[in-house]
Amino acid sequence: MKLWQKNEDVNKAVETFTVGRDREMDLLLAEADVLGSLAHTRMLETIGLLTSAELEAVQRELKHVYREIGAGRFRIDDDVEDVHSQVEFLLTERIGEAGKKIHSGRSRNDQVLVDLRIFLRRQVMEVADDVRSLFALLQRLADKYKEVLMPGYTHFQIAMPSSFGLWLGAYAEGLVDDVQMLLAAYKVCNKNPLGSAAGYGSSFPLNRTMTTRLLGFDTLNYNVVYAQMGRGKTERIVAQALSSVAATLARLAMDNTLFLSQNFGFISYPSSLTTGSSIMPHKKNPDVWELIRGKCNLVQGVPNQIAMMTTNLPVGYHRDLQLLKEVLFPAIAEIRSCLQMAHYMLENLSVRENILDDPKYDYLFSVETVNNMALAGVPFREAYRKVGLDIEAGTFKPEKKVRHTHEGSIGNLCLKEVADEMDALFAQFGFERVEAAERALTE
Repeated sequence: MKLWQKNEDVNKAVETFTVGRDREMDLLLAEADVLGSLAHTRMLETIGLLTSAELEAVQRELKHVYREIGAGRFRIDDDVEDVHSQVEFLLTERIGEAGKKIHSGRSRNDQVLVDLRIFLRRQVMEVADDVRSLFALLQRLADKYKEVLMPGYTHFQIAMPSSFGLWLGAYAEGLVDDVQMLLAAYKVCNKNPLGSAAGYGSSFPLNRTMTTRLLGFDTLNYNVVYAQMGRGKTERIVAQALSSVAATLARLAMDNTLFLSQNFGFISYPSSLTTGSSIMPHKKNPDVWELIRGKCNLVQGVPNQIAMMTTNLPVGYHRDLQLLKEVLFPAIAEIRSCLQMAHYMLENLSVRENILDDPKYDYLFSVETVNNMALAGVPFREAYRKVGLDIEAGTFKPEKKVRHTHEGSIGNLCLKEVADEMDALFAQFGFERVEAAERALTE
């Protein structure tokens, strides 16, 4: 039996096709769905749609269901199409008529909207925490290896001296910008759509400000039509933030894969973290980094998948939107897995020292020589020409000493300043307030 069903049974093939993977995806939304109902029913009591006794019974049983979900004992029955239906059926079965009243003033449309917002804001914060953990490790490694020089490249040609500290610190600072994207996505997620019903509001005198406060949202989506139009847009914005993180990780993975190869040999990992070949006994393959690279490249395609599903949809709800969960939810799991594995690998990173002693890296110091001549009074263009001619003649002999002192250079990584930027971003999330609101609903 469906919530919307009257007397006629649904064609089985149609039911199977339309429900799709909703039961599987909706299990991830179960806690959020109960939180939404806890807030909604409190509001219903204030406008006379539930008695105080009914509210007490509903709240008690909803909290019981919430604990069942946390303990892994909640499931969506095969003859129930989604999490909203399952929760309502359970309440009606356990407490009777009061359970049938909880849907007053809302639709499954705004139920799934509020579920997604609650779920996605939590997921964004957990991704951000994983990013911050990787950031802290990269910062520590950058400080540890700040004096160890390595080649820097442009056009895949040796260019100028770099350091492992500079390389690792670059990815740390890149994650700061990624958190900026996550913060923007979090702010979009943290707006309350509950009360928009099917997308056109309700004739009940709903108190949307009350549910906004109870659920810990920063504000609400005021226009009920726009609240419904936010479906798809919210997912796309979250996917874009995930894509930003994925782009940073994919590039870091590529560097690791490259620098681990014998042609470079700049870094190494314990044998237990690499894989072998079935016929080549010498192989130590960087499969973890290659899979991180591949998975992150796929995640970067998710915003476009969402765009293709939603670009031409007119105003209102459409069943196409159901498919967004099947695209976005696995991407969130993938990016978290990649962040955690990257952290695990880098904890075991070893770097090779004295790389630049090899004569093939002599030309890395050509700019240093030009700059030293310019500091001694030789016009820069004249110094550039002189060093260029020495290189062509094979007489160039560099002084392999680096004197980079400006902000963000080899000798001045500004790690504290970068850490301060990350701390300032995290201070803006305010997730402690959200956690307090969710706790107050369920205790």
